[in-house]
Amino acid sequence: MNDGTVLLPWFVIRQDDNGNRYRVGRYATKAEAQKIADSLHDRGHKQLYSIERLSQNGSGR
Repeated sequence: MNDGTVLLPWFVIRQDDNGNRYRVGRYATKAEAQKIADSLHDRGHKQLYSIERLSQNGSGR
């Protein structure tokens, strides 16, 4: 793979009040993704933020 997916396998996911999920960022490490998710959560947004690792088949789940 030469499209960057190997280098940035961690997603920050935002889930809104209606259950819609959006990828809001990609990161190289789990710690980096978690730090961003925590900072977004700490800002008082009502949405839920989580992290997911890119799976072997290319999906975020």
